[in-house]
Amino acid sequence: MSVGDSATPLGKVRGLGSAREGGEHWLTERVTSIALLLLGTWLIAALLMLPSLDRQTVIEWLRAPTGAVPMALLVVIGFRHALDGMKVVVDDYVHEEGKRFAMNTLLLFIAVGGGALALYALGIIVFGSVA
Repeated sequence: MSVGDSATPLGKVRGLGSAREGGEHWLTERVTSIALLLLGTWLIAALLMLPSLDRQTVIEWLRAPTGAVPMALLVVIGFRHALDGMKVVVDDYVHEEGKRFAMNTLLLFIAVGGGALALYALGIIVFGSVA
């Protein structure tokens, strides 16, 4: 018996969207939402615990692994979540296949470029000579 040949209606739907990946996309949105909630809470709490929010203090905080690693995760997961959300909007409201493909491709380039730029800036702060 294959996944699509389940005897119950729930078994027929579980994990299968219109392109057989709807369940995975839904779950990815929820997991990235929870991760962003946790990382956003961490960011606010960490900034509130700093003695001051001047440039040098924040740079020293980001140079420590306890600041840099979660911040990199926040950037990566944030851009992934934003890309997934925008793809849903495009898939729902752009009905012509060619335009939908072009918009999704453009969104992918923007998300990857923005994420890479943010990680590069974080890398400059962590490893570079920003003082």
